[in-house]
Amino acid sequence: MGGTARRSADALGEERRGPSGGSPEGPGEPGQSGGPEEPEGPETDPGPVDLGAALTPADGIPVITLPPEGGLWQDRMRAMLRLPSTERPAPPADRPGAAGTASGASVPRVLDLTLRIGELLLAGGEGAEDVEAAMFGVAFAYGLARVEPTVTFTLLGISYQPSLTETPHTMSRTVRRRGTDYTRLAAVFHLVDGITAHEVTLEEAYRSLADIRRNRHPYSSWVLTGAAGLLAGAASVLVGGGPLIFVLAALAAMLGDRLAWLLAARGLPEFYQFAVAAMPAAAMGVLVGQYGHWIPGATNVQSSAVITGGLFALLPGRALVAAVQDGLTGFYITASARLLEVVYLIVGIVIGVTLVLYAGVHFGARLNPDQALRAYDRPWVQLPAAMVLTLAFAVLLQCERKVLLVATLNGGVAWTVFGVLHQRAGGNQVAATAAAAGLVGLFGQLMARYRFVSVLPYITAAIGPLLPGSATYFGLLALTQHHQSAALSQLTKAAALALALAIGVNLGNEVARLALRAPGASAPRRAAKRTRGF
Repeated sequence: MGGTARRSADALGEERRGPSGGSPEGPGEPGQSGGPEEPEGPETDPGPVDLGAALTPADGIPVITLPPEGGLWQDRMRAMLRLPSTERPAPPADRPGAAGTASGASVPRVLDLTLRIGELLLAGGEGAEDVEAAMFGVAFAYGLARVEPTVTFTLLGISYQPSLTETPHTMSRTVRRRGTDYTRLAAVFHLVDGITAHEVTLEEAYRSLADIRRNRHPYSSWVLTGAAGLLAGAASVLVGGGPLIFVLAALAAMLGDRLAWLLAARGLPEFYQFAVAAMPAAAMGVLVGQYGHWIPGATNVQSSAVITGGLFALLPGRALVAAVQDGLTGFYITASARLLEVVYLIVGIVIGVTLVLYAGVHFGARLNPDQALRAYDRPWVQLPAAMVLTLAFAVLLQCERKVLLVATLNGGVAWTVFGVLHQRAGGNQVAATAAAAGLVGLFGQLMARYRFVSVLPYITAAIGPLLPGSATYFGLLALTQHHQSAALSQLTKAAALALALAIGVNLGNEVARLALRAPGASAPRRAAKRTRGF
């Protein structure tokens, strides 16, 4: 055990014994002066107790070795955040521009920059752990060692205390607007990478941050609407639809997207936007089910594929993955808030689809729940459809153009693994989804670590083909037809698939971090459970 660990254990023992060497318990406790006396004798006298040793592991407190400079800043900052503030290494005080020096920046400006960077990352959907690591890395790079960042779903805070005798500086910032733009997210990651490498001064960082905020999204709203239609059409083919179903699903999704844009411009919350956006796809499915046989040359037109395609474009897979990731890494408040957001969005989709399905069933529309029992096994059609779906999803997420090809290939790999395990080998659908999502997380983490950027652009779009759109639709259809047992079964299956998807992605990320560490990263991340079991 190192000298630091021994000093920590001795200090802990002194604190437990109190300044005069006595035990900290108050009067009336056994073994204290002023309390009831215990009978003396060899059977009852336990002898002197070393309270410091009682709270120390048998093998001592391990000394944490930090990754050396030059590795990934995420690894180094995560390891430092898990250390007590008094045991963290001091930042380089001789660095030009360090806060607190004669020629350096003021502490409030460094904290303000840190909060602004954290706001952009959290608003872009980044996990709470990575946001904390980025905030600490920025503050540490500018000379602030005793920094404690705090991240919740809508509030960012940071506290800096120069010493135990000085008043701490505390600032906070509220995240009021959220928007998915992975191009902006990548730019912020590059900025943090430059700051932690001591290549960007404070003034340059402020200018770069202003440029990032001013930059327009890489794709216009009409391109996003076309991508939504392409995603819905590809998803309908993925579950068994033909060319006609592709066109109908794409038109319905594009109409729903424009309606959502209209409501957003009027300031309505996302709940109502999702409810309205889900209605055109459901209405198109009802019309196909009722009048599809009138279409010349159309045989076996599947209304379920139209509605399922529209649901694929709306299911909040990004928010679900982020929620599960925050929960697994110990940020339970943020995870709970993200899960509540997912629940609200799904309830909005359910209300929009259910209202239309109730109206359709009331007017005699023929919607066939037995289509859920059919297996669609056409790999040479489904694999291209899955890759097109992934590409459209990446455009909707505003990914960089150089990321589109890698994300598309990752989505194709995910669907291939799922098809082999579930459709060919006959494995369980939930297990096959988890395995495919695990590979998505593994490959995405490798690409992110290779390019020193966020992992989200490489994994969020790639899980699109695995989203439980069919199970969600057939559960809602059974609910509208008063088949409660079938509805419960399908909706439970959809929830299980969603959780398997999120946990699989997170597991793949962790495997990449632990087993395939980047060069120079020699220290693993400490566990999310802060007490380590004692």
